[in-house]
This record gives sequence, C-alpha cells and structure tokens, in this order.
Amino acid sequence: MNRIIYPNEGGVAVLIPSGTLAIEEVARKDVPAGVPFRIVGQEDIPIDRSERDRWEADFSNPDGHGIGADAWFAEYAAAVAASEGETDGEPDPQAGGTQ
Repeated sequence: MNRIIYPNEGGVAVLIPSGTLAIEEVARKDVPAGVPFRIVGQEDIPIDRSERDRWEADFSNPDGHGIGADAWFAEYAAAVAASEGETDGEPDPQAGGTQ
C-alpha cells in the first residue's frame, strides 16, 4: 500500500491511508495547507524508525500540496450542497423553494 510523505519539523511525516478515501484526497485533507506531499510505495519508507527525525526526501517535484482538514471539509460540504441543489429547472421544495 502506498504512503503519503511530507516535510514536518525538520523531518518527514508519513501518513498511512485507511483506504476509505482516494489517497490523493487523504493527502489534500491531512497534509497541512500549502505543504508539498509525495505519494510513495511502502518499500520507500525506512524500516528503522528510531531516527525518524533524520529522514530526508526530495519535495522539489511534489505530487501536490495539502489544503488542510478545515478547507477540505468546507470544499466537500460545498460540493455536496451543490449536488443536492441540482434540479431540472424546477425549484426544490426541500431546499425551501416555491412552486
């Protein structure tokens, strides 16, 4: 399974996604806003975690940048609201529209 890595306090943070969301969405949500991330294979993560604060990675060509949880949930809520508000031109009575 792939992992998400990003720079964190002089080291490299590793996120292990649960598989509930697409890995790209997990990265956008769980990586802090504006911070670059890479998606790497599990085999690319050092097995010895005793010196985790010394791990290094190249983020000069990231797979993306995080937006943080608050922004991700706001974006998700807006997308859900937009999809629920889509109609065939008739007002949606459940959305408070009139007919």
